[in-house]
Amino acid sequence: MSDRLKELIREVPDFPKPGVNFYDITTLLKDKDGFRETVDRLQDHYRNKPVDVVVGIEARGYFFAPAMAHALGAGFVPVRKPKKLPHFVESVEYDLEYGKDRLEIHADAIEPGQNVLIIDDVLATGGTASAVARLVRLLKGNVAGLGFVIELTFLQGRQKLAGYDVFSLLQY
Repeated sequence: MSDRLKELIREVPDFPKPGVNFYDITTLLKDKDGFRETVDRLQDHYRNKPVDVVVGIEARGYFFAPAMAHALGAGFVPVRKPKKLPHFVESVEYDLEYGKDRLEIHADAIEPGQNVLIIDDVLATGGTASAVARLVRLLKGNVAGLGFVIELTFLQGRQKLAGYDVFSLLQY
């Protein structure tokens, strides 16, 4: 199954800069069977775990998180870049390779004690996913797991998520 899904992902060499291989999931998204299989396989991993809310990370996590929320009978909550959410927010700053960034969530998006599944398209260095887990804990939610379509294993992002249930469908 992994080989079939990998065949649906376009590899773009030297994007966004020379030496980087970009895994373009738009070719997977447009394939109705591939998209369904991706969501079904992610759902299979979390089906028997209590999940109240699925958090999607801007922007490509939004392709999968709402579908997962629907499949699991949970709510959907977006995590956004700064100044994109209209109400009171909580935010965390995190390190990038060459600087810092910030993510925000509505302050009332997660109730204390809710079980939260975090979904994104790619696990790379783990910095963004780790920051979102911090946001969930800041709102007193329980991180039920972190799910990814693709994991770039050579970047060792999983190490920043030690102690969490981390699941990825495809590894490169």
